[in-house]
Amino acid sequence: MAVQVDKGKALGSLSLTPLIDVVFLLLIFFLVATRFAEEERELDIVLPQASEARPLVTKPKEMFVNITAAGEFFVAGKILDEAELEEALRQAWANNPGRQEVVIRADADARTKYVATVMNLCNKVNIRNYSLATE
Repeated sequence: MAVQVDKGKALGSLSLTPLIDVVFLLLIFFLVATRFAEEERELDIVLPQASEARPLVTKPKEMFVNITAAGEFFVAGKILDEAELEEALRQAWANNPGRQEVVIRADADARTKYVATVMNLCNKVNIRNYSLATE
């Protein structure tokens, strides 16, 4: 003899459409957010080796300055000259006084002169928390 179980009317009226909508919105949000996080690391730069290097952990207030082997400065995907870089650093300092961090990502074949230029500009605009990225 088969037992019949009455599941009630609650499960029959449960709609999954809003739940599916929320899942799709979360999926789209995380796909877009991941794309923006990778944008700074897209430039093809060969980083120098360092024996004591630690993994780079991105913090919310970091600013990346990429230097190519030819000595071009890239910030947020734009090529900047020295004056424009100084203005970008000054603006970053104005937005986050005392907390602005700068990560300098120089190509292994880039001359030290360009790295020193970025460090000097950081000091000039009062940014003391800068570091050189290595692999």
